Amino acid sequence: MGSHGIRDRVAIVGMGCTPFGERWDKSADDLLIDAVGDAVESAGITLPDIDAFWFGTQASGVSGLSLSRPLRLAGRPVTRVENMCATGSEALRNACYAVASGAYDTAMAVGVEKLKDSGMSGLSGTTMPGACDDSRGEITAPANFSLLAPAYAAKYGVSEEDLKEVLTRIAWKNHVNGALNPRAQFRKEVPMDRIRNAPTVAGMLGVFDCSGVSDGSAAAIVVRAEDAYRYTDKPIFVKALSFVAGAADGVSDPSYDFTSFPEVVQAAQEAYRQAGIVDPRSELALAEVHDCFTPTELVLMEDLGFSERGQAWKDASAGAFDRDGSLPVNPDGGLKAFGHPIGASGLRMMFEAWLQLRGEAPKERALQSVADGRSLALTHNLGGGPGECVSFVSVLGSERSA
Repeated sequence: MGSHGIRDRVAIVGMGCTPFGERWDKSADDLLIDAVGDAVESAGITLPDIDAFWFGTQASGVSGLSLSRPLRLAGRPVTRVENMCATGSEALRNACYAVASGAYDTAMAVGVEKLKDSGMSGLSGTTMPGACDDSRGEITAPANFSLLAPAYAAKYGVSEEDLKEVLTRIAWKNHVNGALNPRAQFRKEVPMDRIRNAPTVAGMLGVFDCSGVSDGSAAAIVVRAEDAYRYTDKPIFVKALSFVAGAADGVSDPSYDFTSFPEVVQAAQEAYRQAGIVDPRSELALAEVHDCFTPTELVLMEDLGFSERGQAWKDASAGAFDRDGSLPVNPDGGLKAFGHPIGASGLRMMFEAWLQLRGEAPKERALQSVADGRSLALTHNLGGGPGECVSFVSVLGSERSA
């Protein structure tokens, strides 16, 4: 049985997000202090008003002391969580459940990562824990996710040329969106020819098919829904929180075909059930998805129910997921252009929903879908790789159900 859910029982009343990028000028402590400071200011409170903290980082700290020390917290519960690339989302999920349970009145979720200092791209290691007999070989993240592209093309009869064009367009779209975002790591549009002809990294993937390696931090403050208007006149209500860990047997299962993330499908279906969503493409105002690589975004459009099976490449090519399309996807630039500091990415996605649904995105970034009355946003993270991953899906809304 799935989660009973906490629909409309918790609200986000404050958020902060630093610019992402090569932040040589800031330490991990500096970044989280900046994000936390912006979050408490937006909620009109101070740190002593927060009862408990959940701190997400993949490799930029251990234990709750990594947060309590720079924030000078004393006598407060601070829990450090990690769930690969979904770490920031996991921090938010735990904070929300703690408030919904009645254990705390206010809670904060904070995510931070300093990847540039580590010299690592993505997860700080090349393999996931696997078979104990060392039978699994090493594979880089780009190589792992590059397997999605030829599998998708073969299954749905898409030519290599057509598939390359749609992957190029996905990268182009996200760079166009990032160019409008002052917090994004990459703030310039990139011509499609340059993307198409970029040096190859793995398989069909070129340099521009891969997300940025970044430093950054983001934070959110959550309270009970009935208390939300004490803090802000524009709270964002949590409609659904869904998290699924797979059995990690896809790579050894002959039936797994590398054209879907079953964990994403399960997490999305559970989130839609909790939120009461029937047709996500027409009901959502925006979606922030885990575009670690361009074929990942392509496959996610089908796993999340935005496109029919075998049709996402046509929908993406037609502009369905552009800022002015039927469902804007990654309007802030996504992992591709905004960047991907592991512990912060999930909360960064929620920050975009926070800005857009509250009508606080600058004019050049404001979405017509919100202006037209849609009031729901989706965020999605995955951690791991094809056939062996965890997946998170949230649905957030600007209106509380009666």
